[in-house]
Amino acid sequence: MAGDVVAAAAEVQVETALSLKKKTAVSRSWIAIDHSGQGVILDVDKYAIMRRVQIHARDLRILDPLLSYPSTILGRERVIVLNLEHIKAIITAEEVLLRDPLDDGVIPIVEELQRRLPQDNLMGQGQGEEDEKPGLQNDVETDEENEFPFEFRALEVVLEAVCSFLDARTRDLEVDTYPALDELTSKISSRNLDRVRKLKSAMTRLTNRVQKVRDELEQLLDDDDDMADLYLSRKLAGASSPHSSSGAPNWYLPSPTIGSKIARTSRASAMTVQGEHDVEELEMLLEAYFMQIEGTLNKLTTLREYIDDTEDYINIQLDNHRNQLIQLELFLCSGTVCLSVYSLVAAIFGMNIPYTWKENHGYVFKWVVIVTGIICASLFMSIISYARHKGLVGS
Repeated sequence: MAGDVVAAAAEVQVETALSLKKKTAVSRSWIAIDHSGQGVILDVDKYAIMRRVQIHARDLRILDPLLSYPSTILGRERVIVLNLEHIKAIITAEEVLLRDPLDDGVIPIVEELQRRLPQDNLMGQGQGEEDEKPGLQNDVETDEENEFPFEFRALEVVLEAVCSFLDARTRDLEVDTYPALDELTSKISSRNLDRVRKLKSAMTRLTNRVQKVRDELEQLLDDDDDMADLYLSRKLAGASSPHSSSGAPNWYLPSPTIGSKIARTSRASAMTVQGEHDVEELEMLLEAYFMQIEGTLNKLTTLREYIDDTEDYINIQLDNHRNQLIQLELFLCSGTVCLSVYSLVAAIFGMNIPYTWKENHGYVFKWVVIVTGIICASLFMSIISYARHKGLVGS
């Protein structure tokens, strides 16, 4: 018996250790996707991530799945920290780090990043043909200048995924809510009321989530400095430029893509007078998804108004039923008063007391019954007429 207890305790300890190990493995799992769309699974702790991307612990704590943080887009010196719904990512000028890549909600994001992050072959072809056809060099440089920065391509994929995810949840909620509300208006029952209550709670939670994402985008759009912090390639090019006197160390390994971005940014800064706060490119990107998330929020607002209208309609119906019950109670009380008068007369004449006028006056009973009935009916009609005159009952 003692051996069985020890074996059971050992089995419980093993299962607990395995569950803890599984949780730890999930929290340590990352995927790094570079410019070419190649993904590498990383099983590292937060300190390795901090050394890899040069990020502070307080910023990395935002991506901790065990902590509850609102939707956030942070621009730091060398990274962009994203905590949007189920997507927790770190974007640098060279790669994207996604947390929990094996999660069902993150796998489509990984596939989309691997599909859209690789650049076109035009740059490579142009560089290979520069020596043979010098006339194409200006066209290649123009394409390089118009190239969308890597961090913005990754940011666009994440924002598109989040907005599409929230919009899909909103559509699913609409599909379930509108029929439930129509059924409730046709038949008020405890089952329908409980169903609508659950749907309303789900709508409130979804509205809060959409509102947080919208507020974060609005906050970014209202502050040009915050948007300028998201230009990682521009800051990297400025730090690596010969004209820069900041002396900041370069934490990134040299690569042809970064060198091309540095050359492009240097040429653009030499040809234009655009300063560090030229954020028109990012502003247009954020405005597009801000309008999309605003449309999703408008759908939820319309749904909430429909629910409120349905509740008002149900309350009107219940008030109408309550008024009908009050009218019925008025009729019953009026009838009871009239019957009480009739019973009073019957009780008076039913007393076992000798009266002289009872003798040889048999017709008196008939007239007493008739006159009392007429008086009671007249009293009842008078009460009902008075109630209708005062608007207490319907006409």
